[in-house]
Amino acid sequence: MIAVEEIRRAREVLEGTAIRTPLVRLDVDSDTEIWLKLELLQPVRSFKIRGAGNAILQATDAELAGGVLTASAGNMAQGVAYAARLRGVPATIVVPEHAPQTKIDSIERYGGRVIRVPYEEWWQVLVTGRYEGANGLFIHPVDNDKVMAGNGTIGLELLEQLDGFDTVAVPYGGGGLLTGIASAVKQARPDVKFFAIEPETGAPATATLRAGAPTAVEYMPSFVDGSGSRELIPRVWEQASQLLDGAVAMPLLAVAEAVRLIAERTRVIAEGAGALAAAAALGGHLDGAKKAVCIVSGGNIDPAVLSRILVGEQP
Repeated sequence: MIAVEEIRRAREVLEGTAIRTPLVRLDVDSDTEIWLKLELLQPVRSFKIRGAGNAILQATDAELAGGVLTASAGNMAQGVAYAARLRGVPATIVVPEHAPQTKIDSIERYGGRVIRVPYEEWWQVLVTGRYEGANGLFIHPVDNDKVMAGNGTIGLELLEQLDGFDTVAVPYGGGGLLTGIASAVKQARPDVKFFAIEPETGAPATATLRAGAPTAVEYMPSFVDGSGSRELIPRVWEQASQLLDGAVAMPLLAVAEAVRLIAERTRVIAEGAGALAAAAALGGHLDGAKKAVCIVSGGNIDPAVLSRILVGEQP
């Protein structure tokens, strides 16, 4: 686990940068009480400001002398660009070709320099932490203890906001969000169950738990661009797997329906990855949960995609 002292330190560092997000009940007829942690209300419209902010705000001036670099499909990129601007240093962001334009526009609005590359090349940047011609401190979007400690501040808030929850469902991309939140919650309440929720178009955690050994999968880009991957990040999976009680791969249609339902019932807009956890809860996939918290991780969705979802289509 990430030490709770590091998570508490992250909360102090993030004061004035990340907000304490609301936790609201989803009004549905269900055997499970479904509560939504609205991370899409953060300044960059996703939880990523917590991890990126904690890592960059704690970095020394010497470490930031060449600026910062990250590899991200969009949300971490915005968090890194935003936090780099707070520190007054340049940010270079390597993104996969399928990254949605709304996220690219936001990165550039925060002052980040965007480099689009094929998915395979992007994955190599993620693995190696290097991109030829780009300098700067590499901020891994997942495999970074300060990033995960920043994510863990969500867990501290949950413990203060809601009594008696028995389950937390978390969108799973690389595992840093789940590891951070579960580290905070399970050190106080080890009985709480955690589920990793992935899109069926890229669900290596689900496949790995089923097989009992690390398992790569075929990855297909979709409107659920903030979660899912072709394979696990080894060090993070070693941590996350000790905190997990299960994993669920969700069909895209169910995710689109959850985006639409969240918009109708709460009047907030979740992106595909942000609706994954709610989709799993609504589908009854959380192993008999009575009171479940669903992390709505972000709200950066292309308007054209959203409009299709709202009229009942699957993008």
